[in-house]
Amino acid sequence: MDLKRGETVARETSLISTSFDFHSTAAEVIDGVDLTGRRAIVTGGASGIGIETARALAAAGAAVVLAVRRPDAGAPVAEALQESTGNPAIGVARLDLSDLRSVHAFARAWDGPLDILVNNAGIMAVPHREESAQGYELQLATNFIGHFALTVWLHAALAAANGARVVSLSSSAHCFSPVVFDDLHFRFIPYTPFGAYGQSKTANALLSVGIARRWHNDGITSNAVNPGAIATGLQRHTGGLKTPVERRKTPEQGAATSVLLAASPLVAGVSGRYFEDCNEARQITERPTDFSGGVAPYAIDAGNAERLWDVALKLIS
Repeated sequence: MDLKRGETVARETSLISTSFDFHSTAAEVIDGVDLTGRRAIVTGGASGIGIETARALAAAGAAVVLAVRRPDAGAPVAEALQESTGNPAIGVARLDLSDLRSVHAFARAWDGPLDILVNNAGIMAVPHREESAQGYELQLATNFIGHFALTVWLHAALAAANGARVVSLSSSAHCFSPVVFDDLHFRFIPYTPFGAYGQSKTANALLSVGIARRWHNDGITSNAVNPGAIATGLQRHTGGLKTPVERRKTPEQGAATSVLLAASPLVAGVSGRYFEDCNEARQITERPTDFSGGVAPYAIDAGNAERLWDVALKLIS
């Protein structure tokens, strides 16, 4: 079946498919969508694909908050986005995901409904094991625990929006590790930069499954995204992208799948799934070596999601 632009169908395998693809940009995905009156938060919205995610949502009329660790660095980005989109409703707020005290302060300061939450911020492949303010392994703390806490503590605001969407960024690197429930913080298992990163990205995928199962009666949908390989500051510890040139994306392309899940009517009501290249990813049985993508079954397993939710609640209490 050939798809015209803007159409979506469910494949025979029940995977969600749209007319957008690897090459699509955030601007193309958001074209024709009106977000006037909607409110959005983009964590890490002042760098990398976070900027392009925020730009697309703001261009469609949403009021956007860039939740960033350094508001002084985020302020000029917000001003530039206001100018480029013509939308003055772009603000900046401090959020340090590695410190639950900062996350709690951000959530308490939020007032009113929240229509879109994009859990975009992250760190990657920290060379040596480090700990967060609460003593958790730093990549898990920043990429998952902080976002889990933010999402849970904003639950009432999301429910009040009557149709809120949560998007959490995972990665193809989730294939490097499932969630290691018996040693989340590498206190026994030897720490490896990509093992820890992979675990955190698996956890983000499971967060979306957990939200879909627990909050569907509140009108909240949630999905996980593999944005693809984009050259940003995320690779500061890896010496740059190792992905073949033909499999790399621009930041505008990298933000497209996040924007699709955050705002497009094509995926209205879709929840608990894992997307890449603007389409739902197929399940794979082993880690690919050809950059072909896919999602490991353990990253979308309902039992794993339930277990992780219970564990995470204890970590943030």
